Amino acid sequence: MTSPQANQSKSQPVKIYLGLGSNMKDRQDNLRRAMSLLSQKIHINQVSPVYDTAPVGNTEQPRFLNLVCEAATSLTPMELLTLVKGIETNMGRETEPPNSPRLIDIDILFYGNLTINTHKLVIPHPRLIERAFALTPMADIAPNLVHPVNGKSIKELLWSLKDSSNDVTKWKNS
Repeated sequence: MTSPQANQSKSQPVKIYLGLGSNMKDRQDNLRRAMSLLSQKIHINQVSPVYDTAPVGNTEQPRFLNLVCEAATSLTPMELLTLVKGIETNMGRETEPPNSPRLIDIDILFYGNLTINTHKLVIPHPRLIERAFALTPMADIAPNLVHPVNGKSIKELLWSLKDSSNDVTKWKNS
């Protein structure tokens, strides 16, 4: 089910949250480059500290650096998806096999209070509530943001994962 605003025309800027991660080559530089490219098309308001995190799913790969940013955009959700996927591709991300190491990964976590569920795009991000590597940096910049589907704040969602957040640590160089 898609909300009517999923394909809305350009209008007032909407507050969005993006999660970025990298576990190949110079991870910190990859995050910096992606943020620079994003800032050419959206207005970045806040950026969380960077966290060093264990991989999820395929654990036989290097550790990740992750961050979350809050931004404002007039792009529609589908235009935003096109932007982030284009940045991933331009930076050299390969999408196969699934859960493989990533030069850069950019996920749309929230787009205002919008909920979208299509085959191309699901917002809020469907696995956010089970990922300490995304909830931890999100809690740094928006602890009281309420998930529009389950009604819980980011800090409540993170608290419910407290045992699984042991391998998420603030990165010394952030």
